[in-house]
Amino acid sequence: MAVTKKIAAGVVAVAACAASLAGCGAGTTGSSGAKEGTHGAKKAAPAPAPKSAVRLIGDGSTAYTGAQPYQPRPERLKPGQKPPQFVVFSWDGAGEDGQRLFSRFREVAKANKATMTYFLSGVYMLPEDKRDLYRPPQHSPGRSDIGFNDEQGIFDTVKQLRLAWLEGSEIGTHFNGHFCGSGGGVGEWSVEDWKDEIAQAKRFVKSWKTTTGMKKASPLPFDYEKELVGGRTPCLEGQKNFMSAARELGFRYDTSGVNDQVWPAKKQGLWDLSMQLVPVPGRSFETLTMDYNFYMNQSGARTGAENRHEYWGDQFRDGLLKGFERAHDGNRAPLLIGNHFESWNGGVYMRAVEEVIERVCTKADVRCVSFRQLADWLDVQDPQTLAKMRTLGVGEAPKEGWASFLAGRPAPAPKGVPGAPAAKR
Repeated sequence: MAVTKKIAAGVVAVAACAASLAGCGAGTTGSSGAKEGTHGAKKAAPAPAPKSAVRLIGDGSTAYTGAQPYQPRPERLKPGQKPPQFVVFSWDGAGEDGQRLFSRFREVAKANKATMTYFLSGVYMLPEDKRDLYRPPQHSPGRSDIGFNDEQGIFDTVKQLRLAWLEGSEIGTHFNGHFCGSGGGVGEWSVEDWKDEIAQAKRFVKSWKTTTGMKKASPLPFDYEKELVGGRTPCLEGQKNFMSAARELGFRYDTSGVNDQVWPAKKQGLWDLSMQLVPVPGRSFETLTMDYNFYMNQSGARTGAENRHEYWGDQFRDGLLKGFERAHDGNRAPLLIGNHFESWNGGVYMRAVEEVIERVCTKADVRCVSFRQLADWLDVQDPQTLAKMRTLGVGEAPKEGWASFLAGRPAPAPKGVPGAPAAKR
């Protein structure tokens, strides 16, 4: 199940094992997957096809439809210019199930002028009766710690993926079987194992029409070989070998580590956009910017006392807002947030995330973007400017102000880049 790491007096649950379609949890109310069968045999009407479809790819599961809409043009900071405050909201194992949280947060994003990153689990595009097509590294065929999907679930997920991409959001990957810990967990995988896992995740996305038989359905409006440039590993394990494989396959970033709120640097040739530590209000420690980690600290990843639910939701919201405020008023490092489409502790974490989006994404100097869009912006910056911004600690604003701090030619890049020290009390 969850892999944990001590951070000061608190527990950081390094991502969660998952058993439901939403990406985490084990049989929570309202979640679904092939095993629960909540979709049944009912079939939905096909979602409308992209208006600009140009070329079907392979069996027509995906298509080239031109440049993705609503992509901001990244611009290099001018000397003395204060950097924008970036915030990234992302979702592990993104899929649409009976809770309809994928569609809910698409609407939340649109209402607040935000784009997001949806890390799709490839097995959510593979029907249960075709499970043996998945050959997980170091495991028997057809094995998955998060199950598979049914036809209706795949259809609903495809619709949300299609619309999310057309609205400017990113489709990344959470890979497939979500294996954690010892005995074949992703932390034990070789570089070649990761290459195999990535290839399979792509194949399930590129062949869902064949595996489901839905030949007349509308395609996903992107070439996944080109769209897929980043991901988050299960339980944040196996980062080193994954990054080696990802670099060879043309990925541009990874978000599978633990870091403080500092400006990102490249690691093994990829932008290291790792999860960050933020305060836990009312407690003396910090934990990761992820719903599961607050859930773990608050109720031990189990449904807790109902009279605590709203408090726990407020605590999660306020922890993210504290992290936002110290970045916004300090070093302006991007705030990177990861979540799951789940209803833990009465769904209070979903409520909290929605409130954070509404509060921060509406600010004039804030850009709520996808990981890919953040990587685009980082790519066009002067490396020495980024190096100088990395000299600022957590919550540390330039003493002389941004105009002086970034005026003229940036200072030489430091020899080392801050890592992820233990959270401070």
